[in-house]
Order: sequence, then C-alpha cells, then structure tokens
Amino acid sequence: MPNKKSTLQSTILLLLLQVLNLINVTHVRCKSTIEPCSSTDSCNALLGYTLYTDLKVSEVASLFQIDPIALLTSNAIDISYPDVEHHILPSRLFLKIPITCSCVDGIRKSVSTHYKTRPSDTLSSIADSIYGGLVSADQLREANSISDPSVLDVGQNLVVPLPCTCFNGTDNSLPAIYLSYVVQPIDTLAALAARYFTTLTDLMNVNAMGSSAIDDGDILAIPIPACASNFPNYAADHGLIVPNGSYAITAGHCVLCSCGPRNLNLYCMPASLAVSCSSMQCKRSNLMLGNVTVQQGSGGCRVGSCNYDGFANGTILTALSASLQPRCPGPQQFPPLTAPPTTVPRASIFAPAPSPLSHGAGPLSPKSSVVPASGSFPGVQPANGPISGLTSGASYACSLLNPLPALTSALVFSLVKLMISMVL
Repeated sequence: MPNKKSTLQSTILLLLLQVLNLINVTHVRCKSTIEPCSSTDSCNALLGYTLYTDLKVSEVASLFQIDPIALLTSNAIDISYPDVEHHILPSRLFLKIPITCSCVDGIRKSVSTHYKTRPSDTLSSIADSIYGGLVSADQLREANSISDPSVLDVGQNLVVPLPCTCFNGTDNSLPAIYLSYVVQPIDTLAALAARYFTTLTDLMNVNAMGSSAIDDGDILAIPIPACASNFPNYAADHGLIVPNGSYAITAGHCVLCSCGPRNLNLYCMPASLAVSCSSMQCKRSNLMLGNVTVQQGSGGCRVGSCNYDGFANGTILTALSASLQPRCPGPQQFPPLTAPPTTVPRASIFAPAPSPLSHGAGPLSPKSSVVPASGSFPGVQPANGPISGLTSGASYACSLLNPLPALTSALVFSLVKLMISMVL
C-alpha cells in the first residue's frame, strides 16, 4: 500500500503535468487564409497595418520596402504637401500597405520585405510589435533558418514573409483587391463586412469559415471592390488594379489613377509630383490625358476622352475614345483626399479598421496639373503586377503568445520546489 508521501508526490507530479499541458494549449495557432498557387505570377495586394509608434512616411515605406508615394496614394492622402515623405505619422494610425503578392513554395505570400535587427529585438517583438501580428515568430524563424531564436545578431537581415492573397483579382467575378487584416479584440465579422462594404457571407466564403466566429490575431482576407485596368501585356503596369476609394501612382510618378467613389471605372490623370514625363497628349487630338469633352445633340450626348493606356519603354501610352451616350456625364468624382494625418482620434483606436479619412482635415480635390516638386523618388518604382491566383480555404499559419506566461511560470516553479522538498 503506498504511503502518504508517495501519494502526495504523485499528486504534485500530476498537477505539474497539467500545468505544462496548459502552457502548450495556450500557444494556439490563429487562423490565416492560405491560397495555394502553381505559377510565378504576382498581383497587387494590401496589408492592414497599425503603427506601433510615431513614424515618418519614409520610415513606414522602408519598413515594408515600398514606394513612399504609393503608400500615401493607397490611403488617399494628399501627396502634394511639401516634403510629404518626411511627415510624421502618429502612433496607432491604421494604414493600408500596398505590396506585391507572389507565389512562393506553392502558396501566395510576399517575401520582398526585409528587416535589419536592432539590439533589443527578439523574433516575438519583431513579429508582434513592429509588424503588428502580420507575421509570427515561428514564421520568421523558419523563413530565415534560425536554429536558436534566443540569439539574434545585431544588423542581421531577416526575410519577413507577409500574408497576401490574389484569388485571380476577382470576388464573385468582379474586380477586387485583397486586404490581409489582423483581427483586433473589438472586431466582429459583421462589423468588418460593413466597414469594407461587403457581406458576412462573402467574408465567410473567401476565408472558408464554417461560422462567423473570429479571434484576436486571426488574419482575414478581405475583398475590396476595385477598378481594373485593361493595359496591353507589354505595359510595365499591365494588370494595375486600384481599390475603391483610393489612388495609385504609376508611370514613374507621372500618372495618378483613382477608383470611385460612385463607379468602378479607372480614371487616370497627370500626377502633381511629375518632374520629367513623356507627352500626355492623345494623338490626332488636342485633348490631354484625363480630358473629357461632351456635346449634347438630338440623338444623345457625344463624349470624347483621352485615356491612359499604360507605360511602356518610358512612354506614356494614351488612347482617344469617342462614344454616344443617352445622357451627358457629370463632373468626374474623386475619392475623398485627406491631409497627412497628425493625430488619431481616441474613438478610432478602438474602432474596427479606422480609415485615413477620419484622421485628416477633410476632403481635398486632387491636383491634375503636372507640377515639378522637390520631393521625388528617383529609381523607386510603384508596387504593381499582373493578376493571378487560385481559390483556397483557411489554414492555420500564425502563433499567438501565451496569455498566461507569468502565472504559469510562477506556478511551475512553486510546484517544482514543493516536489523537491517532499522528496527530501
């Protein structure tokens, strides 16, 4: 018959095993949409990112290795402000980060982002703080073949694999661009659907969800209706697609294209940051890029326009179009343009996916004339690419931190001490 001492030891050992099991269970993996692929094609995609501290526009762009002006136009922020690339963006500001989504090892991801480690960095701090949960510590370790995560060399150049999806650049057969969004504690799927002008059913279908339940840290693919280009295959910006409510800079910062708000027809015009650009006049016409003429007649309204047709071999391609329409079109509507934000309203910090519109001074009209500017970015190309992709379901791809690290560590230590004293 076992004595009381051995029974107590067995009980303590059982409790210890239960605590260790609790630790393992709390390191759950959160959901992320994985899109399998079998080609080298890429597409435009977006990341939902919240600034972890005050950062300059150029610093945010450097963090993701993207064009600073493309960052601003993706968030409908006015690029004509002096030295806008040096503007300081406030902590907790939500931004849409334009990236190129590639096919790597059979799945869609972005691997063009690199991070140089600093003295205080750990894989967890890089993943959870600096990149806001868009990547996990385990993914960083695997992507960089790190055997000992506790040892990071200062200045080490890390590949940061970021989530993205293409899905053929469509949603329900309509043009769309996909935002990879990290779920916050306040979020619900219904609120996210309303925020991004889609439906609960559509979000569930895109992310292959069996229920509408979402957890903090999940990464959802959110389809945003978009304006798709029809540029020829030889154009450098072939496949350009612009999300509704935003802009895209192209043709070496010479052309600014917008989408919405009332229709999903791509509209392009000369950009305000252009320094040296090729001709933007339509051949055999006096019309310049973006110009529209209307003439009311008895049989309808004759509409002529000079449209952007892509950028090839350093030349801005234009196309003259003419049509007879029942009604004359009204003035071109532009997505609301905001001043570079300086503060984040407290209410928006706790709201799902705050938009840049709420952080600025109010709507501004985009400038359509070609005006030389001192702040240019020679050699930096806008992020864009052709569209491709295959549908897929949701998978598990990111790690959550243990929510009870202090409690479990202290409990384990106490139990171990108690076991040792009982044995002695």
